[in-house]
Amino acid sequence: MNRDTLVRMANQIGTFFQSQPDHNEALEGLASHIARSWEPRMRREFEALLKEGGPQAQAVLPIVREALTKHGVIAA
Repeated sequence: MNRDTLVRMANQIGTFFQSQPDHNEALEGLASHIARSWEPRMRREFEALLKEGGPQAQAVLPIVREALTKHGVIAA
């Protein structure tokens, strides 16, 4: 899957959950949504782009990175 598409999708999900009043619930909901909805290859590709850094990784919303690492969807 195209990495730009993954970043866009993750950020759209992050934007939705960012509006939740309880930050911890938002993190859990975001991580749960991606873990349930994204195929393993999508999660692996997203994790790889975050580890590589660069402009695509910098475009990822902080709440997305925090949620996925805190809840073990991707490695820290």
